[in-house]
Amino acid sequence: MKNTIDTITVLDLEGIPVDLMRTYRNKILLLIIYNNDCLGCTGRAIPLAYEFQQEFSSIQVVGIHADFVGRTGTKDTIKAIFTSGELPFPIYRDPDHRVYDQFTSEGTPQWVLIAADGTLFRSVFGSQDNAKNRLFYALESLVKTDTPT
Repeated sequence: MKNTIDTITVLDLEGIPVDLMRTYRNKILLLIIYNNDCLGCTGRAIPLAYEFQQEFSSIQVVGIHADFVGRTGTKDTIKAIFTSGELPFPIYRDPDHRVYDQFTSEGTPQWVLIAADGTLFRSVFGSQDNAKNRLFYALESLVKTDTPT
């Protein structure tokens, strides 16, 4: 039985609701659910997400800042973690951590890999080498599977 994801509702940095499944229809999605207060997120996971975006050009990396009590993100604070002040990939807000809960996240960063047909392919917690390796092999496998021959 496939776990198809119908909708992922977030807010863009202007506060406008966006359904990621509609916006990125028919694309392989690598979601990184993170929080600015998580040093593993900002120090390792965000740079790793950028690396994956560069290495796997057929995927779309999307950042989701999960807001928690006392740990909310704004357009300015989200952009402030990037030295250039520019976002390396689209980033959205999850104001009530509903997306975080939707994927039964273990913490931040939580990675969610969704196939182009909208099915959940893999979910991985963490930013250490083990998580990095698991993500790399999952991406490699999914990109091969979704690439027409």
